Order: sequence, then structure tokens, then C-alpha cells
Amino acid sequence: MTTTDRESAAVLLRRLREGRGWSWAELARALRDTARRLAVTSLMDRQVASVQRAVARWESVSGRTSPSDRYQFLLVHLYARTPAGDLAIGPGSDFATLLDALRLFGTPPERVQQLVALVTHRTHGGNGRLSDPSQLDQKDIRRLQESVTAINGQIGAVPFVRLQLQLAPIVESCRRLVKHDQVSRRQELVPLAAAAYSLAGRLAFETHDDEAAMALYTEATKVASHLEDRSHRAAIQTSHTMVTLHATDDLETARTIAHAATVEAHRGPSYAIRARAHAVHAEICARAGQARKAAVALDRAWKTAEQLSIDDPHGGFNTDRLDGFDGLCALHAGDASRAHDRLDRSISALGFSRDAVQRGIVSTDLALARLRLGDPAACVDLLHEAVDITAATGGRVPAQRIRLARRDLRPWRNEDFLAELDDHIHDSLIGR
Repeated sequence: MTTTDRESAAVLLRRLREGRGWSWAELARALRDTARRLAVTSLMDRQVASVQRAVARWESVSGRTSPSDRYQFLLVHLYARTPAGDLAIGPGSDFATLLDALRLFGTPPERVQQLVALVTHRTHGGNGRLSDPSQLDQKDIRRLQESVTAINGQIGAVPFVRLQLQLAPIVESCRRLVKHDQVSRRQELVPLAAAAYSLAGRLAFETHDDEAAMALYTEATKVASHLEDRSHRAAIQTSHTMVTLHATDDLETARTIAHAATVEAHRGPSYAIRARAHAVHAEICARAGQARKAAVALDRAWKTAEQLSIDDPHGGFNTDRLDGFDGLCALHAGDASRAHDRLDRSISALGFSRDAVQRGIVSTDLALARLRLGDPAACVDLLHEAVDITAATGGRVPAQRIRLARRDLRPWRNEDFLAELDDHIHDSLIGR
């Protein structure tokens, strides 16, 4: 983006605002109202003055900032309609002018296309038509379920904040639908709502909105209690356990949720969920220094994993993932050799884009195992890979793990390889 492009973009944004007869404060209120309508929790309660300052920075021809992903999402929905409320997204519209401004700000073409798709999906037979729950049919529910599945499938390939913005309207639709629920639709609606809320909780955690994350997991667990298949609830609770652990470092609360997950998992039919529940419980015990309890939980996980089948509807957890848990538990127990063996086996199987965040985590754990085995240079080599993965995915947990691993490397602070790692961390994770 050249200076001239930046100035042109700022001018276009100012013209759009002034064309609506809005002051900075009035645009700020409109953006906040749009955030509330679309359930963008991080902005819906933002002070008007704070939003107004952001608007002023975008419009400054000498400034350096441009609308973030969240604000882009709000702006396209705001300017997609005329002041009278009519949809207008064709050539010459405010919406088209906004897209020109975003392009001048340097927004990639694929991101612009995604914004257009979000608006057209919501306004043409997408989530927007579900404002009246009484008109819902099974096709609508199926379409929403497919959207949730598609968003979940993009983890590791699309920034978390963009996935969160895609999911927010679906979550809001689910809340309206659950409130208006009819018994005849419960079997289709409840799994959808549970999946949407739990995924939204994961995404809120990844974008550092921990309060929203905890509330969403609680909401997901509550709605899942209406399902006969207890594996659904156990799956939500295992994810809730890990988010609680990494958001709060509260081992006791995490252990309570993990125990509930194992109980629910054994009431459900899925061996994959049972194995994961025991593995998560093992990690919590290992972190608490309870090596014997961790070993017992791991043994249960491995015995359960022997019964995994390819037709498990809750599949996804397998022995490759379990190797990662086993290796981490060994790391906490001080058995670096076993940790290295298990983690190395786990990482070799994490080759899909959906596995990218997990690969970043396991790479860092494996790096620590190599450090404990007396090879700091090999540790740093793996951390370089973890930094690249984390920069690409934005994963919060691998970023936490990298910070902890870097702390353990302090005795080698004068080595060139550590200085190179610090530069990499700064350039990719801090200074970008």
C-alpha cells in the first residue's frame, strides 16, 4: 500500500460518512448498534468515544491504521444498506465504495470476496431470513449446521477473528431459535446450538475474550443436556476443560470439568470421546504433579482407544492425538525420553491444515523434550517451526507454550542460535 493509496482510502471513508450526514460520534454509534445486531461481543459494548477514535484514525490522511477485521465486518453490513434500510450492493453504491476503500487500504482480494459473501449470504436466504423463528424449516437448520461445520473446518487456515465474525450471526440465530423452540424440531436444533456455542467459545478464547468463552461453554453444556447422546456434552466439556486451563491456569476448576467430562463420556456411545476425556484428565493430573493419577487416566485412554472405530460419529480423536497427551504427561513427569518418543510420533501424523494449531503445540512440547535431553540447538530448531505455525494460525496455546519454552532456554542467552530465535519471535509474533 502506497502513501497515496492510504490517503485515497481515508478520503473515501470520510466521504461515505459525510454522505450519510454522520459525525464521527454518529458513525461510532451506528457501528456499535451493528455490533449488537450481529452479536460481535468484543465491540457491542465498546464506549462510543473509543469507536470514534478508531474512526478518526482511519480517516486521517497522515495516519497508519485501517479498519481491523471486526470493523470491516461491521462496516460492510452497515454500508450494504441505504439510510432507508434497503439493500444496495451494486456498482455506485456505498457498499461498492467501501470495498474500494478497503482495497486501497491493502485488504487482500480474497478477504474482500469473503466480506461480500458474508453480506450476500446474510441478506439472501442466509441467516438473516431466520429473524422469524416460526418460519424455520429443516432445510434452514441443515444449512446452519453446514455453516458451523464449514467454519470449524477452516480452523488453522483462516484467522480466528474472521471465523468468529462468520459464526457470530449463527450463534445469535441459534439463541432466537432455542428461545422459540418447538418440540418437533428439538432433535435437529439442539445439536446445532450446542455445536455453534461450543465452537464460538473456542474462537472467543483464541481471540482473548475469555469471559465470553466461559459463558458460551456454559451455554453449550446446558443446551446439550437435552440430548440423549451424552457424548455431545462430554465433547463440549473436554474442550471447556482445556480452555479453562489455558485461559485461567486454574487447575482445580479444570479438573472439576474434566471429571464431569469423563462421567458423561461413559454414558455416551463414542469411544473417541471417552478416550479424549481420559487423556484430558491425564494432562490435568500431570500438570498438578499427580503422576500416578495421570498414569491411570492415560492407561484408561489407551485401553479405550483400542476400541475406536471408523464409523464413530464423534471421531477425530485417535492414537496419534493420544500420543501427544502421553508425551506431554511424560514431560511433566520428568521422563524426557518417553516424552520425545511419543511427541515425535504424534507430530509426524499432524499433516492436515486442520491440524496446524495442534502441530504448533506439539512442536513446542517436542522442543522442550529435546532441551531436557540436552540438545538446546535442536530445541530451538523446532521452536522456529512452532513460531512459523503460530504466526500463520494465531493459535493462543502454542504462543503460550513458546513463551514458556523460551524461558527454559535462558541459560543459553549468549548463544547466537537463541538470538536468532528471539528475532524470529519478535518479527513474527510481537512486532507484526
